Parts: sequence; C-alpha cells; structure tokens
Amino acid sequence: MSRQIRLLPAFLTVGGWTMASRILGFVRDILIAAFLGTGPVAEAFLIAFALPNMFRRFFAEGAFNMAFVPMFSKKLESRDGADEFARDAFTGLATLLISFTVIAIFAMPWLVLAMASGFRGDERFDLAVSFGRIAFAYILFISLAALASGVLNATGRFAAAAAAPLLLNIILVGAMLLADATGANIGYALTWAVPVAGIAQLALVWWAAKRAGFALIPKLPRMTPELKRLAIIAAPAALAGGVVQINLLVGRQVASFFEGAVAWLSYADRLYQLPLGVVGIAIGIVLLPDLSRKLAANDAQGGRDAVNRAIEFSLLLTLPAAVALLVIPQALVSVLFERGAFDAEDARATALAVAIYGLGLPAFVLQKVYSPVFFAREDTRTPFRYALVSMVVNAVLAIGLSPVFGYLAAAIGTSISGWVMLALLWRGAGRFEGASDMDVRLRGRLPRIAMASVGLGLVLWIASLMLGTMLEAPGLRYLALAALVALALLSYAVLCAVTGAARPADLKTMLRRS
Repeated sequence: MSRQIRLLPAFLTVGGWTMASRILGFVRDILIAAFLGTGPVAEAFLIAFALPNMFRRFFAEGAFNMAFVPMFSKKLESRDGADEFARDAFTGLATLLISFTVIAIFAMPWLVLAMASGFRGDERFDLAVSFGRIAFAYILFISLAALASGVLNATGRFAAAAAAPLLLNIILVGAMLLADATGANIGYALTWAVPVAGIAQLALVWWAAKRAGFALIPKLPRMTPELKRLAIIAAPAALAGGVVQINLLVGRQVASFFEGAVAWLSYADRLYQLPLGVVGIAIGIVLLPDLSRKLAANDAQGGRDAVNRAIEFSLLLTLPAAVALLVIPQALVSVLFERGAFDAEDARATALAVAIYGLGLPAFVLQKVYSPVFFAREDTRTPFRYALVSMVVNAVLAIGLSPVFGYLAAAIGTSISGWVMLALLWRGAGRFEGASDMDVRLRGRLPRIAMASVGLGLVLWIASLMLGTMLEAPGLRYLALAALVALALLSYAVLCAVTGAARPADLKTMLRRS
C-alpha cells in the first residue's frame, strides 16, 4: 500500500514553496516593469511568454495531468504497473510535444495574431514573433516537468515539484540583472532565459522522481490500452483547457487594442495570482490525488470531509486577500511596481484591474476545490460543458462591454465568468455522494469568516487613509506598505479569534488527523 497523503502538511509544503515562488515572481515583474515599463518590448515579451504557458494548460497542468494523476494514483493504490504507466505516458507526451513545438515555431506569426491582433502593423508584432520562436520550446520542458510533478504528488512527495517554479523566477531575474550590467538587450535576455528555466525545472523534478523510484526514461513510443484510456479521458479535459485559454485569449485580444493594456492586465494578474497560487492551486494539487485514493478505497465520507475542510481553509485565507485587493489596490500596485518606466498612470490603470480581479478571486480558488471532485472520478466531460458556458459568458462581457469600459471589460468578463463556472461545478458535484453538501462545521464557519474579512476591510480602509501621504512618499512608501501588511495580519488574526472564524485547536486537530 502506498503511503497516505497528509493533507495539511502537504498543503503547507506546496503553499510555502508557492508563496516563495510568487514573491520572487513579484521581484521578476517589478524588474520587468522598471526596465521595460509597458512599452513595445514589454508587451511583446508578455505575449511571447504567454504562448507556451497557454498551451501548457492543454498538455500539462490541465488536460494531461488531470487525467494522468487519478489513473496513476489508483495504480499506486493497487500496485498495478504504476512505474511502467508513468514511463509510457512520459514518452507519449514527449513525442506529441516535440512535433507540436516544431509546428508552432513555423506558425508563430499566426499564433501572435491569434493572441494579440491589435499588434498587427506595428513593432510589437515582429518582436512578439521573434520572442515567441525562442520562448516556445519552454512548453516541451515544462509539460514534461508537470508530468514528473504529478508522479511525485501522487506519491505524497510535494517539495521538489512545488519548489521547481522558483527556478524560473531565479533564472529570469538573473538574466535581467546580467543584461543590465553588461549592456545586453534585456528583452532578448529574458526570452532566452525562458527555455533555459524550463530545462532546469525538468531536471529538478525528473531527478526527484528517479530518487522516488520512478525513472522516467523515454523509450520507443507505443499505444498501450492504458494510454488509450488516458487519451480518452484527457480529450475532454484538453477541450475544457482550450475553453479556458479562449477566455484568456479574448481578454488579451480586447487589451491589445488599448495601448499599454496588455501589460496593465498582466501586472494585475500577478497580484491576484499570489493568493490563487498559494491557496487554490496548492489545495487542488494536494486534493486530487487524495480524493483519487479515497475513491479507490471506497471512502466516500472521507472524500466529503476532505472537500469541506479544503473549502473552509481556502476561504479562511482567500476572503481576506480578496478584500485587500478591493480596498487597497492603488497602494499595492504603486509601491510594488511604480518606478522606472512604470509611471503613475500605469499604476492607476493596473490598480483598477486588480480590484476587479479581487471580486473573482474566491470563485477562482473554489474552482480548484470542486474540480478535483470530477477529475478524481475520471469525469472530464462535465467540467468541459461547464467551461463552454463560462466561455460564452466571458466573451459576451469582454467584447460587449469594451466600448464602455475599455480594457477593464476583459477583467470584468474574467471575474463574472469565474463565478458562473463555480456555480456550475458546485451544482454538478452534488450528484457525487453529496460532494457539494456543507457539513455543520462549514455552515457555522462561513459567516464568521465573512465577518472577519469585512472587519479587515474596514481596518485597511482606515489605515490606508491615515498612511496616505507615506504610501506616496519615496523611500517611506515601502515602510508604510509593510506596516499596512503587518496591521492586516494582526487584525485578521484578532478578528478570527473574536468571531470564531478560526481557533488554535483547529490547526492541532487537522495536524493530528492528517
């Protein structure tokens, strides 16, 4: 019997490494903003970098892994050829991705137009094509790294996979600093650093998987019955991933017609992705293999308990983050990004998008809780149908509202369609042994968490008014933001204790049970 996943320690491991990676990601984006601002080179790089990251959600964290992890977890549970299945999957994915990468490099002008047709006819287009041809190889390395990470996660080894994204940000930051010190072209230095980072990430998780007993050595590709089943399960997930990427594509297309908007939305995305990555993605990574194992052991009650605690823990951390993005977006953006080529107007435009994304943050996080309910049962068709509905809602809002709200229509469409997707997932999960039912503890905690979060918002609003001058003063603004963050953490802890949103005994209980 493979070892059981300890949920809370696993979440803390993934969340901790993700937090470190996201913080370093902020350093990366702060440097990009300072060196490149929102000019043509910045926008061209952001589109070129988005291309492999868009397609990796078809082949890696999205379709392939959502199908692979449950199958691999069940083979581990039954000791039924998990090692050979992982090697076959690794070989099959590598074969597919090498062919796809070669085709994409030749088709790069059309891919750039599909991402940002507003670039047509200006210098951003040629730069994005050139950058894209260099950066696209990243999809091969990062997708194979994601499969190796899935192997590690399924065996309860989360550290290496969670730490791997740090390498990307370390290498990109190093490339910019080195280019600046030597007078090299920062745009090209950043772009060449992307595939180098992919190789480093793959090397780390491949070695960790080998040490765990799974040597993912490619061999001649073959279509086994297990791979056929994997492809059948992955296909709807790939289509669902495609729908999600169409949502992002619509947003970028809308933004590409407003000068600077691609960069504004990208920097805003980085801010709301911090809590989403630390909480939502970490929960999803840990929950999927755990639910798959519980289903293999016919433990329906254990699965319901895991989902309820995941919701409670997610909202305990997500709601206050969403409130902060709504109440103090200008302070966050101006202190983090406003320097060098990124001016006050850029900060104001980005802050508006941050606030709108904050409205959708709880929905984005809870999607990561409810999606594994379907994937653990190898049901990828239902989320695909829900994603289609979400796509239509997003496209109608983003395109339809753009004459009124400009680039902000993309953020509005993203947030509202996120809530639509969550509502559909919640409703659909109810047919799986009551997986969407809230237990007594969760029903009692949710209003308390909401009260504590509203109280935090009031504290932040008053404090931001009192620190207003300091938050705008050079040098002092960093100290002011640090004081604001410290006050928020302390205030929320006190409010949770007063309202009963969380108790110290909860942590002890979760640690003991896990």
